[in-house]
Amino acid sequence: MTPGRDAVAAKSALREQHLSARRARPAADRAAAAAAVATVLLEELAGVRTVAAYVPEETEPGYGRLPAVLGRLGARVLLPVVAPHGRELAWAVDSGRLAPGRFGLLEPVGPRLGAAAVGTAEVVVVPALAASRDGVRLGRGGGYYDRALLLTQPGALLVAVVYDDEFVDALPAEPHDQRVGAVVTPSGGWQALSAGR
Repeated sequence: MTPGRDAVAAKSALREQHLSARRARPAADRAAAAAAVATVLLEELAGVRTVAAYVPEETEPGYGRLPAVLGRLGARVLLPVVAPHGRELAWAVDSGRLAPGRFGLLEPVGPRLGAAAVGTAEVVVVPALAASRDGVRLGRGGGYYDRALLLTQPGALLVAVVYDDEFVDALPAEPHDQRVGAVVTPSGGWQALSAGR
């Protein structure tokens, strides 16, 4: 195998491992993690004017708390909208009303702003299955966020939200991977990384 194929295979195996562990996580642990993550984000993002985030699925840290807690910042909160075709994220302002979209993912109800809207965010809170201490983020493999993060403004802070055991020493990386500048975990809180952009 070539190095590129090795990274792809390693990422695939890690995705399965982390998804399985998330499904097995007890509901009480998920709820406690969501509360902890929400508290940290509310404290650390005070003063941010525009933040792009996401609506966590049931097994993701932050489920049931994000994006509502971000709305308490007084900031403009952008949430992703998966286009009906292709692999590009559009964005919409969070109005507090969500509806199922493509793949059954919850998305904001309201006008679509297009893919470039993420470029107005000072902070982008991104989903991840794992993150490493050097800023590598393991996503689900669809490439939606890899494409979206290319449109962020220079200096935008990328923040991954993961469970404690998903913040690891190292992850396989590919040239297109966008590194995060901070990681939030339920027990460890906000951890700034030197590897950001």
